[in-house]
Amino acid sequence: MGEAAEKRNDAPVIVVEALTARFGRTTILDKVSFTVARGEILCIVGGSGCGKSTLLKHMIGLLRPAAGKVVVDGTDIAAAEDEELNRVRRGIGVLFQSDALLGSLTLGENIALPLSVITSLSPETVQWIVRMKLGMVGLGGYENHTPAELSGGMRKRGGLARAMALDPKVLFFDEPSAGLDPINAAELATLIRALNRGLGTTMVVVSHQVDLVLDIAHRVIMLDREEKGIIAAGTPEELRRSAQDPRVRNFLFRTPCAKEKETG
Repeated sequence: MGEAAEKRNDAPVIVVEALTARFGRTTILDKVSFTVARGEILCIVGGSGCGKSTLLKHMIGLLRPAAGKVVVDGTDIAAAEDEELNRVRRGIGVLFQSDALLGSLTLGENIALPLSVITSLSPETVQWIVRMKLGMVGLGGYENHTPAELSGGMRKRGGLARAMALDPKVLFFDEPSAGLDPINAAELATLIRALNRGLGTTMVVVSHQVDLVLDIAHRVIMLDREEKGIIAAGTPEELRRSAQDPRVRNFLFRTPCAKEKETG
C-alpha cells in the first residue's frame, strides 16, 4: 500500500499528449507532448505567435484540442463533461497577465469572491482566509483597498492571492511580470519561488521574460511558431550549457538569430 501511494505521488500532475490546436484551418500546435511533475515550476517560452497562450488555455480547459488530450490530476479535461471540468478547475488557480481584479470590489472582496461562490464557509472563516492569503503575498492589511489604490506590483500580488484562495494544486501564470519594472519583477520572482518551496504547489508559467524564466524555472520547454511545437526542453542550466539551436540560444542569451541566405 505504501509503495502504491508513493507511485501515485510520483505521477505527473499534468500530462499533455499529442495535443493539436487549430483555429479554423490554421494549425497552431501539432502533436505537442510533455508532462509537469508534482511540485515543479515549468516555464513555457517562445516567440510571439508560437502558441504559448493557446497551450495555456488548453491546459486550463478554456479551449478543447482538435486532437490529443490534456490530463490534469488524473482527469482528461478535453473529454470531461462540464461538471467534471468544473471540479478540476476548482483545483487550479490562474494569475492572468492583467491581474483580472474587479475594480468595483476591494482587494479583500476580490479574494473572498471564489470562496463565497464555491464553498459554504462562514463569513468569519472567509475573512480569516482572505487575511491569510494577503499575508502570504506581502499585502497584509490591504484588504480594504481597491485595485486602483494599489501599484502594479501590488495588484499582481493581489491577483496571485486570489488565484490561491481555494488552495489549488496547480497555479498557472500568464506573463506574470508583464508591465512590471525590474524591481517589482524580481520581487514577484522571489515570491513565486518562496510559495513553490513552502507550499509545494505545481506551477506552470508562460513568459517571454528570460530573466524571470532563468530565475524561477525547474524546467523549460520552448515552442516555435514554424515547428508548431517544442524545439527544446530541459533545465535552464542544461539549455544554457548545451543548446545548439540558434532560436534557443537567441532566447537564452539575447543574441541575434541570423537567417540563412537564400540560394538559387
